[in-house]
Amino acid sequence: MVKIKVDNGYYYFKLNDLIKEKNISINKLGRDTSTDYKVIKRMMTGDIMKLDIFVLQRLCNYFNCELTDIVEYKKIS
Repeated sequence: MVKIKVDNGYYYFKLNDLIKEKNISINKLGRDTSTDYKVIKRMMTGDIMKLDIFVLQRLCNYFNCELTDIVEYKKIS
């Protein structure tokens, strides 16, 4: 999991954990979801400026999971 601090909270990017858990390669994930390798890598490292809802939808469908299993935002109280 990658934790990225933003103004009022943190984003937690969990795609790397899912990929390891399912024991699949980034290349296979990209092929199976029609998602560019670079987009997947950016989502794994949290080095992303905008989240594409269509990519997230494809990943959720592929892993049969919820959005919060891939990326989560937690506000600082």
